[in-house]
Amino acid sequence: MVIAATPDISFLIPAYNAADTLAECLASLQQQTRSNWQAVVVDDGSTDRTWEVLEAIAKTDSRILPARQPNAGAAAARNHAARLAAAPLLCMLDADDWLDPTFIDSMQPVAEDSSSAVIAYCAFRRVAPDGRLMRVEQPPALAGDAAKREFSSFCALAIHTVVFPKSLFERLGGMDETLQTGEEWELWLRMAFAGAEFRRVEQCLAFYRMKAGSLSGDPLKLVRDAVRVTTKAEALRMQEEVSTEGPETGWMTPALSQLRMLAWAACARLDPAPDVATLAALLPEIPDLAGQEGFLVEVILHGLRTGLLADGNDELIDALAKWQPTFLSLIRVIERHSFPGTGRKIIETIGWQLTAGNLLRSFTLGNLQVVSVELGRLARIPKGKQADTLVMHAFSADEHVGSFVGLFWGDLSIRAQIRLIMQEMQAEEHLQTPRTLAYAGSWTREALRGYRAFGGLIIRSGRRRGRLERLLAHVGREALLASAPSDKQDNDARLSAILRDIRRGLSPSVRHAAGIKPEKDKRASAVHSEEDYWQHIFERPDPWNYLSVYEQVKYAQTLSLIPPGIDKTLELACAEGIFTEKLAQKVGHLTATDISQRAIARAIERCRGHDNVELRVLDFVRQDLPPEQDLIICSEVLYYMKDEEMLAAACRKMAAALKPGGCLITAHAHIRHDEPGRTGFDWGHPFGVATIKQVLIEEARLALEETIDTELYAIHRFRKAAVTDPVLRVEPHGTPMDVDVAKHVVRGPAGVSRQAAWTTEVTNSVPILMYHRIAEDGPAALRRFRTPTEIFRKQMQFLRRHGYYAVTAPTLTNLFRSGRPIQGRPVMLTFDDAYLDFSTNAYPILAENDLSADVFVVTDKVGGRSDWDSAHGEPAALMSWPDIQALHQKGISFGSHLASHTPASAMDNETLLAEAMLSRHALQSRLDATVEAIALPYGATDFRVPGILALAGYGIGFTTRPATANFSDSLFALPRLEVRGDRPLEAFPELIGLPGEFIG
Repeated sequence: MVIAATPDISFLIPAYNAADTLAECLASLQQQTRSNWQAVVVDDGSTDRTWEVLEAIAKTDSRILPARQPNAGAAAARNHAARLAAAPLLCMLDADDWLDPTFIDSMQPVAEDSSSAVIAYCAFRRVAPDGRLMRVEQPPALAGDAAKREFSSFCALAIHTVVFPKSLFERLGGMDETLQTGEEWELWLRMAFAGAEFRRVEQCLAFYRMKAGSLSGDPLKLVRDAVRVTTKAEALRMQEEVSTEGPETGWMTPALSQLRMLAWAACARLDPAPDVATLAALLPEIPDLAGQEGFLVEVILHGLRTGLLADGNDELIDALAKWQPTFLSLIRVIERHSFPGTGRKIIETIGWQLTAGNLLRSFTLGNLQVVSVELGRLARIPKGKQADTLVMHAFSADEHVGSFVGLFWGDLSIRAQIRLIMQEMQAEEHLQTPRTLAYAGSWTREALRGYRAFGGLIIRSGRRRGRLERLLAHVGREALLASAPSDKQDNDARLSAILRDIRRGLSPSVRHAAGIKPEKDKRASAVHSEEDYWQHIFERPDPWNYLSVYEQVKYAQTLSLIPPGIDKTLELACAEGIFTEKLAQKVGHLTATDISQRAIARAIERCRGHDNVELRVLDFVRQDLPPEQDLIICSEVLYYMKDEEMLAAACRKMAAALKPGGCLITAHAHIRHDEPGRTGFDWGHPFGVATIKQVLIEEARLALEETIDTELYAIHRFRKAAVTDPVLRVEPHGTPMDVDVAKHVVRGPAGVSRQAAWTTEVTNSVPILMYHRIAEDGPAALRRFRTPTEIFRKQMQFLRRHGYYAVTAPTLTNLFRSGRPIQGRPVMLTFDDAYLDFSTNAYPILAENDLSADVFVVTDKVGGRSDWDSAHGEPAALMSWPDIQALHQKGISFGSHLASHTPASAMDNETLLAEAMLSRHALQSRLDATVEAIALPYGATDFRVPGILALAGYGIGFTTRPATANFSDSLFALPRLEVRGDRPLEAFPELIGLPGEFIG
């Protein structure tokens, strides 16, 4: 007989009718590499020979302590055992399970390695009734608050994988005896919120025997008790004020946790099949599972593998008839409470995981039909009654040559299969050419159709030989298709009929509905000299918009620096005389000059009547200046010097033309290249006002007397004499600014210029930003979709400051199709729904920052309101067709957001195809332009959607998947980064990939 010392660990073992398994369970303890243990076995009112078996084993091993009680349930039996336990550490072991011989050796040191409450846990394996070991089930990491989070959602640990302090068990009052299932889950939950530390042992040390009729397999009890445990978890979380906000926390709502248990229990218990509707009635709330499809797929598959004792997906396919009815009942429950199309996504994801495990298996799961075809044995494949999505795998002599995933219209005739293999899989080289008269006749007909092409080919070079080979291959492909069997009910014939009907229903095109004509391309004539350049600039009057508020304020500030009593004045680069006319009223005699004859002619006409003004053509860089001037005015021209040497020579020439004591007044812009740490213009000049000022002081030996400095330019008065105390005046510039000026302004501290980024950087990715409204007011529930105007302005200024340039959908399509690295820093700005505030609020800010955008239009709602938001408050106004057409002429790109704002995943194939074509047709007719871009409402997509969009004529599509788009993304599923209006401004640099950069 084995004699027990004081044990280090006690195992609590409830036994109810366990006569067949108890001996094996206890033997696993007797085989432990550490022998200092105790097993407290409580017979819970068994009606078989459990007590006799227990007594017999206990007589030979004093480490086994037998006890009895009337049947009260496993939780009560474990509490009874705990009261009898003598060790400081406890482990709960069911009478039909067992442990690895190294369990105590591996777990005990971890659990006792602290004065605080430490809980050790490990992985386990399920064991099928026939003895098969199932896959190892690894528990999650439970460090820190992860334990509270995980146990608030589900039972993350198997009961016999955990070793914990007896003192903690007693302090918490043991197990909840009112629970019939999940009592260990509820205990782990309380331990986590009591501050216990969970430490994972990276080994599989426990085994769980699967048997029919166990209490834990009752779905009704599992779901009912899960509601109780998750409700308690929420109460504990609120009591401790644990935050669950933000996706990074990983917390699940109680409703999602409860549905998780329902899904698992329904899929794990298929015999007899549970009534999913009855289980759903136990839940206080059924949540919307949109966005959680992948998570629930893993729950469902785990439940199916558990219930069917399956290790691989092949076994699930074999048992499809057994589990599909329950699974589809679960999907129907989910669909009734979730965003439209959520159930479809779950079906597609599970179907894809099943077929990925074995491409040779064919099956139908709900609306998804998976077929595997051998190219040498093609035969007609009937379409499943509910199927509308096809996954087709093609094999040639056991070699997988391609797969197709897309929409499904009708039966797959041999011709339809061949078309998919050739056109979609591009695997035509694996098809065998049939030796039949039908094929020969088809080949001849196809060759005759291309006789002109054949006649034009004379084989004299490899290039022409290659063209002939391609032509022959094309004829062969077309002949193969034409000779293959098909009928009016096959996939291709049904699609052709549907397309014909849809096109017949499209209205005639509407050209330039608002009377707007596209502007003609204006190309500059060749420029050969400085004079030619400036002559070209002045082809149209007032090329710089000198009558703008911005320029007029600058003129007034310049005039304010003119000293009294000036007689002889020289104005350089007077342009069309707008400032000349004002200057003439402040001085005695004025000589105004410009390099452009065209400009001087207009200035003469403007200044007619001013007898003190003389106007003439003069190139002040190459020609001499009139001497003995009291005042010279030179504004907005010196940064056209090609380098500082040329600038210095011009400055010395101006200084020489001044009388002693005379003045020079200059007005020039702050240029970012010259002053990178401040707001300024990104014009491509080699220098700006800072360098010009320095050269005038150092090279021309002029003294700075007075300065008017604004955010965008500075006006200086220099004197050809000594100056003691220069005066500085800081003043505002005139507003509003003309867009052609404003778009060159880069605001804030140093960044990266577009030119520098274009020259030094290449990228294979493009951040595509997703906005909705640019507005302050609206329903509180839609706050995330509404960016305030000033916040948007700062975001666009940030992009401008860091060298980003906007690409629109047509450009992005070409860039991604080319596969070549993209120069500089591209960004794409997208706006869903075409709200009116895009026109009033967003577009002016985009224009002033030299950025464009793509707007996705709900074509049936144009000119109306966003009625899809009506559940949250007053719907917002949408742009009208004249608004859209006007913005299109200004460079804004427009794409489709479908016609009705219905989720694509909620429509059947034909309805979605018709709506996609109708929306594109409406946009093209109104804009008189090709439209290839679409952003699906809510980002709702599925396996069918890319194929439908391609059929409708689109070339690029955008989703709401949050990521930066790159070359590896499907052109019909490009991700976008949502710019949320409820996030702080500082979140924007991180979103764009520049965390920590200044934006305020």
